[in-house]
Amino acid sequence: MQNSDSTPARLDHASCYRALCAKDSRFDGDFFVGVASTGIYCRPVCRVKTPRASSCTFYPNASAAEAAGFRPCLRCRPELAPYALQQNLAYAIWQRIAAGALNGSATMQDLAQQVGLSTRQLQRLMQQHFGVAPIELAQTARLLFAKKLLQETGMTMTEIAYASGFGSVRRFNALFSSRYGMAPGTLRRARVATANLITLRLAYRAPFAWDTMLDYLSLRAIGGVEAIQQSGKTRFYARSVRFWHEGQLLEGWLKVTHLEREQQLEIQIGNQFAPVLMPLMDKIRQQFDLDANPAVIEEHLRSDALLAGQIIRTPGLRVPGTFSHFELAIRAVLGQQISVAGASTLARRLVTQFGTPLGTPLAGVTHHFPDPKQLAQVSVEQMAQIGVPKTRAAALIAVAQFAAQGGLEQKPGTSLEDAVSHLKTVRGIGEWTAQYIALRALRFPDAFPGGDLGLQKAATPDNAAQRLTETELLTRTADLSPWRCYAALLLWQSLNHQ
Repeated sequence: MQNSDSTPARLDHASCYRALCAKDSRFDGDFFVGVASTGIYCRPVCRVKTPRASSCTFYPNASAAEAAGFRPCLRCRPELAPYALQQNLAYAIWQRIAAGALNGSATMQDLAQQVGLSTRQLQRLMQQHFGVAPIELAQTARLLFAKKLLQETGMTMTEIAYASGFGSVRRFNALFSSRYGMAPGTLRRARVATANLITLRLAYRAPFAWDTMLDYLSLRAIGGVEAIQQSGKTRFYARSVRFWHEGQLLEGWLKVTHLEREQQLEIQIGNQFAPVLMPLMDKIRQQFDLDANPAVIEEHLRSDALLAGQIIRTPGLRVPGTFSHFELAIRAVLGQQISVAGASTLARRLVTQFGTPLGTPLAGVTHHFPDPKQLAQVSVEQMAQIGVPKTRAAALIAVAQFAAQGGLEQKPGTSLEDAVSHLKTVRGIGEWTAQYIALRALRFPDAFPGGDLGLQKAATPDNAAQRLTETELLTRTADLSPWRCYAALLLWQSLNHQ
């Protein structure tokens, strides 16, 4: 895991230059190189001729490189770099900024209040960690996202300006020209526009066990809301989408396809979502665990002999996330003490009974998942009609009420222990359910539902007289921190090879 207080001064020049010379993809997104002779900054995997070491200055993020006066490379496209995976407050705040937390009418005071800091503390933290102020981080995120839209879509300049978080086209043109030394239109690429659709790409660090992830999601997909489908030899993920923007409810669907050769995911989404593309792309990054660094994670987990064998069988295994915290929490409660197939059946019934119908061109995507406020008003008797006991029905309603009050949203820097404890205040959520929600929805890399019978079975030696207990399993996996959520996925996957 990376140093939590990396700054430009702390990057080792010799080590970074060696990684640059090797075009080592393991460091893609971990740093950027500014080349004095060209005034351009690149990813360490850029295929141009390697510059002299004396011409290179290394930066921990794109904002620091741009603040130093460098403009992004048009060949390696820094906006496509996977994010550097860190677990600290500053990085969590940066993720919010990259998703548009300072766009539009949002202010520094708004962001500071969301994360539980004063504006002064927020400014100091981000300056210390990234070497630039929050507004510089926001401006770089907007510019790089605008560059992405210019090169990947047929959107108009006005649409791009507002989709990237700029308050006006004039502001967009002025900042783009001053920072990059060219007009936005210079980067426009000829694109054949697909009617009413926007297509974008998100990069990841290879390898990516895409089919394994789809297999996992397929068994647990919420029928009517999401589906794993196939066109020819290509499998893809599809789902319905709802998103609020400035008091308006945007509705539609999205489709995610794997481009293995390019090491990217391709996202298709309706153009009605243009105003919220930044937060939507952030949701998809988290859902498909695109910020994971398999080399770092797998090197650590190979210390366990059982996991080492599974890593060989499924390299690049990600932790499947979720597009909606609420959907995952409901699905987790439905899955208590019954089979995966049984929980999926109940989830489909719940959507059919309480969801909102939606017309899409995608078979199997027919509904929106019910809103937390809507489900919170359902009676126990109505909920029980989907086939759950009244105690489970009451638990589902309690989760909906908890979510409607903001209980599934957490401030950056919240610890795993605090998040689990908070979830367990809801009637019907115990340790297993809380850890599972923390693992898949809240994205804690060390979440581990040790009470899961499948995990206990997978970790039990073949010659053992009885299955490991929860306490024994937690003790056995203690040394696998801080990546125990990946250990859980590997153990679950190992059951398919027994």
